[in-house]
Amino acid sequence: MADYERSRLLNAEIRRRGIYLLPNLFTTAALFAGFYAIVQAMNQRFEQAAVGIFVAMVLDGLDGRVARMTRTQSAFGAEYDSLSDMVCFGAAPALIMYEWALKSLGRLGWIAAFAYCAAAALRLARFNTNLEVVDKRYFQGLPSPAAAALCAGLIWVIDDFQIERAEVITGIACAITVFAGITMVSNLPFYSFKTFNLRRSVPFWGVLLIVLAMIVVSSNPPMILFLLFVGYAFSGYFLWAWQRWHKSA
Repeated sequence: MADYERSRLLNAEIRRRGIYLLPNLFTTAALFAGFYAIVQAMNQRFEQAAVGIFVAMVLDGLDGRVARMTRTQSAFGAEYDSLSDMVCFGAAPALIMYEWALKSLGRLGWIAAFAYCAAAALRLARFNTNLEVVDKRYFQGLPSPAAAALCAGLIWVIDDFQIERAEVITGIACAITVFAGITMVSNLPFYSFKTFNLRRSVPFWGVLLIVLAMIVVSSNPPMILFLLFVGYAFSGYFLWAWQRWHKSA
């Protein structure tokens, strides 16, 4: 009875407190971008679908930082963000890859797409339950936004260069989809960038590096972004190998 009363009072407190608007606006915008990407893929506009995934990834990265900076974190926001991530970086990339290339593979195609989707769900569930356990400096397994960017980046590059979607491209798409799914549920360490403090002062050359990076990315966004996420996807394997070698040395 006491537990029931405590739960009732807690729910009443949550209702009185309401929902923080600012961070959840970013989450809603990310969810919209993911839904937009699915709709564009259904309309065979795959470049717009890929861009939608990248927009969702940027917005997803902002909502948590905005919540922390404005001290508007909440349990509701965390759950909403997780559900949005499942749509944007789980269901959307799987459906887009299936419509773009995997459909021609028949049963193998939808199995590969489902494997990615299931891996994203498992990755998000593990992340939510391990928040207080894992090292904050590293993610356990490839983060779902990076996995989605890997798939979307391939689509964006192929469509931007107007390359024919031949059997070779279909095979590459299937391999990247499965690779992204497996890497998400692996135990490989991936640097989280959570220790990067935006409010910390930096030397002048640091600002110059940021400007240079923006110039490089703007020179060819599809190719540069795709290569960056390919490098990040393999960084976990290199970091794992380095840690194993360091322990055995």
